[in-house]
Amino acid sequence: MKRKLGRGATLALLFASGLLLIAASHQAAAAEPASDSDDFEDGFVEDVQEELPAGVDENGEEKLAYESPEIDPKKFHFADHFDDVEASRKKWVLSQAKKDDIAEEISKYDGLWNWESPQRIVWANDLGLVLKSKAKHAAISAPLRKPFDFKQDKPLVVQYEVTLQEGQECGGSYLKLLSAGKDTEQLTAFNDKTPYTIMFGPDKCGNDVKMHFIFRHVNPINGTITEKHCNKPKNRLEEPFKDKLPHLYQLVVRPDNSFEIRVDHKIINEGSLLTDFKPAVNPPAEIDDPNDKKPEAWDEREKIPDPTAHKPDDWDEDAPPQLPDADAVMPDGWLEEEPDMIFDPTASKPEDWDAEIDGEWEAPLVDNPVCEKAAGCGKWKAPLIPNPNYKGKWRAPMIENPNYQGKWAPKKIANPDFFEDLKPFQMTPISAVGLELWSMSSDILFDNLIITDDVEVARDFAANSFDIKRRYIDRESKTFWHRLMRRMNYKPGWWALYFLYLLIPASCYVFYLYRRAKEDSAAKKAAAEAKKSDELQPDDDEEPEADADEDVEEGSDRAAGDSSKESTPLSASPKKKNKKSDLDDNVEMTKPEESPEEPAQTEETTTKARKRQARKE
Repeated sequence: MKRKLGRGATLALLFASGLLLIAASHQAAAAEPASDSDDFEDGFVEDVQEELPAGVDENGEEKLAYESPEIDPKKFHFADHFDDVEASRKKWVLSQAKKDDIAEEISKYDGLWNWESPQRIVWANDLGLVLKSKAKHAAISAPLRKPFDFKQDKPLVVQYEVTLQEGQECGGSYLKLLSAGKDTEQLTAFNDKTPYTIMFGPDKCGNDVKMHFIFRHVNPINGTITEKHCNKPKNRLEEPFKDKLPHLYQLVVRPDNSFEIRVDHKIINEGSLLTDFKPAVNPPAEIDDPNDKKPEAWDEREKIPDPTAHKPDDWDEDAPPQLPDADAVMPDGWLEEEPDMIFDPTASKPEDWDAEIDGEWEAPLVDNPVCEKAAGCGKWKAPLIPNPNYKGKWRAPMIENPNYQGKWAPKKIANPDFFEDLKPFQMTPISAVGLELWSMSSDILFDNLIITDDVEVARDFAANSFDIKRRYIDRESKTFWHRLMRRMNYKPGWWALYFLYLLIPASCYVFYLYRRAKEDSAAKKAAAEAKKSDELQPDDDEEPEADADEDVEEGSDRAAGDSSKESTPLSASPKKKNKKSDLDDNVEMTKPEESPEEPAQTEETTTKARKRQARKE
């Protein structure tokens, strides 16, 4: 009965789950727009496969494919996407120079460069310029198609991609815009001393993270050149050095002396060439007179000790801060004659001890074992307590200085080197671009490097190169949850209900199997226990009384026959066997030791058989 009840409960749960799904389906259908009903005519639905719009994949997302950006020479002073290896190699020149003031074995620019695909290949036709070496000096440069002259009323736009494929712990990935002149005519001699106009790009060593923007300013009076360093951005730039993804760096310098630095199209620093650089472009109009000196009588003290104050007569400066406690008494059991430390009696002089070199050997000191149970050892001293009469050294109170003259400062004079350059944008013209690097990380990839005078041209170039690449990488990097939500059409509620519907019957079926297995296991265990003992076990199903009586009679006859067969060798003749009474037959049947192969009968059936036999007698 229990199993039948379990199956019935399971069917009831399955039926309830079906009703729940039907209700959910009706609600989903009711939530759909009414216009969908127009697609049904006469109860028939035509299976029409919708055609995907152009540029959309089977998942409903935009198809992303990379093609090398078109380069219009009229719009760029320099542009290289590095996809055309043969043409790009003709532009770039490896440095054959050596660094000055450095050891000969490390002075060469022997770093390796190569044109290759990134380690994380997105498209096979997207190549870049890769610095393959680490812990080596590397330099490479390329001339501009046409020099950039800052006198024109157009901005300077520098833009390029960097992928730190192995991360970065110490090293740079910045570029230099080389100044036009004799020193840059031979690019094979490009080194760290080659004059440049602007240095721009990321750099890191340990926890020192920088976004370089340095321009070399020419003094209009004496022609000296000074490097001007841009102030650091407020936010630390750390992700590009860790995530091993391509990042876009852009510098825009405008004729109004303003500048912007963007990373992945986000402004991280902006300001003015006049106010946001150190040292400042324009020197101060006045400076301190180097010949002016502070007078000896100049009093800078704001407060002085009160000259009229006197030390009180009872002030004892020699009183100690602590005194021995006069009320203290040496504890009982204190052993003054025993030292608290003794020489270790178990120590022995090392065999290699040399008295002439090491001195006379002495055993090390250890705690005196006699003092472990005593209150103490050695000379007893009373503990110290604070001295109630201690006041310390007397000092006169401070008062305002009547002769205070303030902080002295040298007088100002006109700055002989003063100048005012209101147009620092007009820098030295640029004729080439170069990469002069040293890094502890290899496989630094540079890509899509452009120099132009139009911000929109740079933005369009990035849209056809970097933006497509990052969208593809970001799509592939989405988590499993985002992909699952997209498959659900961002309606997780209905899918949760559907999952619940599937979970209910599955849970019921598992519970049913578990319950059935548990019952079978209990039955098998009971049967095994019954085989181990001689106790009579009840039948699984109770039969009517009449059937039980018939079974007993048949069993008695079979028992009698079996007994006669087994005892044939001991019987004189079959007639003696037939003279046995029915009661004797039943008694023999109920003795398990005489017929071990006989199946056991229930106690109730045996009792009924005896009553029936007694009535016959």
